[in-house]
Amino acid sequence: MKFLKGFLLDLQFFTAIPIRFNLPMDKPHLKGAVQAFPLVGLLQGGIYATLFYVLAEYTPFSTLAVAFFLWLMTILLTGGIHLDGWMDASDAYFSYGDLTKRLEIMKDPRTGAFGVISVIVLLSCRFLFIYEITENVQGVTYLIIATIPFLSKSVMGVLLLTVKSAKSEGLGALFQRAATIKVLWVYPIFMAVILALMTFVDNAFFLLSVLIVIACASLLVCRLKAVSWFGGITGDVLGASVEGTELFLWMTVWLLHYFAMG
Repeated sequence: MKFLKGFLLDLQFFTAIPIRFNLPMDKPHLKGAVQAFPLVGLLQGGIYATLFYVLAEYTPFSTLAVAFFLWLMTILLTGGIHLDGWMDASDAYFSYGDLTKRLEIMKDPRTGAFGVISVIVLLSCRFLFIYEITENVQGVTYLIIATIPFLSKSVMGVLLLTVKSAKSEGLGALFQRAATIKVLWVYPIFMAVILALMTFVDNAFFLLSVLIVIACASLLVCRLKAVSWFGGITGDVLGASVEGTELFLWMTVWLLHYFAMG
């Protein structure tokens, strides 16, 4: 029950899906929320894949229109919460100030020029990858796309519990105080189940394995940069890590369609 309520908490925090319940914010339920991060990502990915499949297979829309609607859904479904973190972290990094100055900038609700530029670049790259994937879509593509948010949310959970917090308040610190690294035992189980299911689909196991390697590489980079650039994790840094990881995963799927799925 605590795990289920934690899952619903995640939907309230990290998606635009309306959850009309007053859910407890105590330690056991926040712990369940951390354990449920990957499943929230899998739900997001399932929505992306379903929308993509329906538009591509059952509507007369052009590939450009299908790509646009899928791209738009990746923004609307999260309510832009991770994009906000990407912009705030970009503003802080490109200020070239010290750690204290960067943390102050991330707390500022205003968005600077670097935040705007960085989100334009991010979303433009994502649209390019989605559009060209749409032009070369295969049956396995839908399954692989469904795993992108699953992997990015897994990266977020590992970062949360393996990197020190840069400040004592905020969403990141709230979740970090509620759980320890021991709760991550469930992540490999989720991963193993999905990999096992992928063995029943031609080429899916290999493709997902490549994405897992990229997600692990992104995790290592995010761990290093979170500490060196910001002194640790914050809610904004975690949001930026989700967006950055997903960008690399979309790029990987795009490249796989050229070099491994042709």
